[in-house]
Amino acid sequence: MTSKRPRILEWAREIQALAQIGHHYACDNYQRERCRRLMEIAAEMVSENSDLERLSLMRSYQSQAGYATPKVDVRAAVFQGGRLLLVRERIDGGWTMPGGWVDVGDSPAAAVERETFEEAGFRVKARKVIGIYDSNRLDPLELYHAFKIVFLCDLIDGEARPSHETSDVGFFGPDEIPGVLSGERTTPRHIRDAFASLATPQLPTVFD
Repeated sequence: MTSKRPRILEWAREIQALAQIGHHYACDNYQRERCRRLMEIAAEMVSENSDLERLSLMRSYQSQAGYATPKVDVRAAVFQGGRLLLVRERIDGGWTMPGGWVDVGDSPAAAVERETFEEAGFRVKARKVIGIYDSNRLDPLELYHAFKIVFLCDLIDGEARPSHETSDVGFFGPDEIPGVLSGERTTPRHIRDAFASLATPQLPTVFD
């Protein structure tokens, strides 16, 4: 990746968001057409600087309706004997705390509890928010701005079980964390904050 690519993708994200908002508030077909052209420009910028195909980008952009806001991703920090639960993503082979996008109608806590069971086989209960992070994730999620909420969760029951999204499940100590993490799904910062929250429960929530 060149040093220019992240900035170009930032511009494309902003253009897409402004076009989506403009389309939502457009008063006539002329304004809507101008906004659609801005979406095309954003799709062309991303396509020229990634492996993503322009037409699929346009379909994704056009499926977004209403005022453009960041998406919400949740992650579960689950510990057993002082070791952190991680799952291996099939999509890239990297490791991450279990989690994913919050569905419409879900609360963030309910989403992280469900995702942990689906991806790792463990039932958990969200106890506190470790941190809220500004998270501009990588392929294929560079298209949209996202916020990440990491929850400290209590382990209730269950057993390690991979899913159609995950190929492996394990618990890792602070010195055992796999070297390959799954993009921006989980970063070293999130892991450090999770272990710090476990060691010092009274720590305040981290936020960007």
